Amino acid sequence: MGRRPVPQFVGQPVGRDHPPRVRQQRRQQGADLGLGHGMGRAIVEALLDEGAEVLLTGRNEQTLEEARTALKGRAAHVVRSDAASVADVAALAEQARDVLGRLDHLFVNHGFASFATLDEVTEEAWDRHFDINAKGAFFTVQALAPLLADGGSIVFTTVANDVVFPGISAYSASKEATRAFAHVLAVELLPRKIRVNSVAPGYIKTPTMGVAGLTEEQRREFERQGDSSTPLKRIGTVEEVARAALFLAADATFTTNVELAVDGGFAQGLGTEE
Repeated sequence: MGRRPVPQFVGQPVGRDHPPRVRQQRRQQGADLGLGHGMGRAIVEALLDEGAEVLLTGRNEQTLEEARTALKGRAAHVVRSDAASVADVAALAEQARDVLGRLDHLFVNHGFASFATLDEVTEEAWDRHFDINAKGAFFTVQALAPLLADGGSIVFTTVANDVVFPGISAYSASKEATRAFAHVLAVELLPRKIRVNSVAPGYIKTPTMGVAGLTEEQRREFERQGDSSTPLKRIGTVEEVARAALFLAADATFTTNVELAVDGGFAQGLGTEE
């Protein structure tokens, strides 16, 4: 028997370890929706390091300008788009078609979270969570799915689905809606062999710790809480989330309808007493 061909890779390793690589001869094209300050940005940089061409979006102009500066000279297209606006989403689809033509991978990361207990949640706050986290995810995928190549992939970020603590009722409910959508979408896109998976991060170190409106002291306390309550006794990094997302997008070619926890064992309560 002849020797098996050696797989060809595009790009360089991401981070200190050697995460999955985009195993395609041609340049991959992806869209990262919801740049933010942390996980979305890390996914973009990991894709670029793998040799992909990326369209990334966000609604905060300052954050987008920082991304334009940091990614200057790389194959990144930065577009302002508000996921809560169906009109913005429709315009985004046209821009993606004009710039990339087609997509291989779609990363749905946009999200909004704020703490409020039952008696504190307002109708405005409830609607904002669902407009961005649920409606935004649904109509963005609806608009961009026609651009996805058959055999491509969609990766959602679905945080706090199996973990409950006071003050996140609106956020958790909106993310559960996204989670349910991902499960149904995995079935609907089977005829096109498009895989749909999710990454479920736990406590991850970002400038905001994923929650809007925290003071610096509250952010530090939230980080300390994550260190103490995570079974691995530390919070995760955005690079670790990015590596998991790239694995699901590019290397997990026989995996669909899976939610991969990147939480140091938090959701499972590892090491806790019965």
